[in-house]
Amino acid sequence: MISENREKFNFISLKAGLLFGKLPFTPNQWTLSALIPAVLTFYFLLQENFLFALIFFVLTALVDLIDGAVARVQGKTSNKGAYLDTITDRYTDFIVLFGLFFVSLPFFFVEAKVWILLALFGTMMTTYSKAAAKEKLFLEKELKGGLLERPERLLILFLTLLSGIFSFQYVVYFLVLFAVLSNLTALQRIIKAFSLA
Repeated sequence: MISENREKFNFISLKAGLLFGKLPFTPNQWTLSALIPAVLTFYFLLQENFLFALIFFVLTALVDLIDGAVARVQGKTSNKGAYLDTITDRYTDFIVLFGLFFVSLPFFFVEAKVWILLALFGTMMTTYSKAAAKEKLFLEKELKGGLLERPERLLILFLTLLSGIFSFQYVVYFLVLFAVLSNLTALQRIIKAFSLA
């Protein structure tokens, strides 16, 4: 998927790292600053203003790219930074999906809130299955892969918010897609963990 082709985007990461590395912020400060536009995304979702929610979501995703780029350019990559980045990613995922919980979305087989909860559960299980494999199964190789890694999840969330500008029905369709694929990804990782253990 997108993560497997990450090296193709290294020049963008390098440029971003050089540009934003000139500002007086550490990589960890960049990481934590992603929470600010995420909260603003949440706020505009409460207003059902998908245009501004989308703008601040894009800013959240951009800041998520900047922190790692700055760390690599400055030679400040660390396990603590990677840990903080992972934790912050989970908070931003939750904040955005939780914002959708308050939007008046139409029914699609079940209440839209059910799809949001399933999407949130799939996102968390995708990450947790990776962490649990390392902790419980003592896998040396980091468990990655699956249909929806972080970049794909961000892309579907982007499309979800973009579709909300035009139709709330499309928002639900993208949430269903997100819920199904994220849970399938978690299942893929669980199966892979057992095969590697």
